[in-house]
Amino acid sequence: MSAPAPLSAPPVPPTPAQPNNPLHGVTLEAMLNALVAHYGWPGLGERIALRCFAQEPSLASSLKVLRKTPWARAKVESLYLFMLREQRRQRPQSAGDPAQPRPHARDGTA
Repeated sequence: MSAPAPLSAPPVPPTPAQPNNPLHGVTLEAMLNALVAHYGWPGLGERIALRCFAQEPSLASSLKVLRKTPWARAKVESLYLFMLREQRRQRPQSAGDPAQPRPHARDGTA
């Protein structure tokens, strides 16, 4: 008698692209690094009340807490999105942007 063929798992369909999701593809570590670079550990501790940000902060301890605490991770993700919006608002507008006033020619000369 021959041995039965091993069962294989069905193929996993690829995840669809999420062009409107700014968190898609961003790791928790990358978010935390960006927040620390922008606000610093003291600023992060003021904005999100977690001991891992206020007392002897480190990337490793903060990641451990955030991975185990869904509400804290949600606050970090929310602050990250706020930071991105804030940075977009502070960028100078491009020359082709309709919100920019265009110079007017005087006397029909350019």
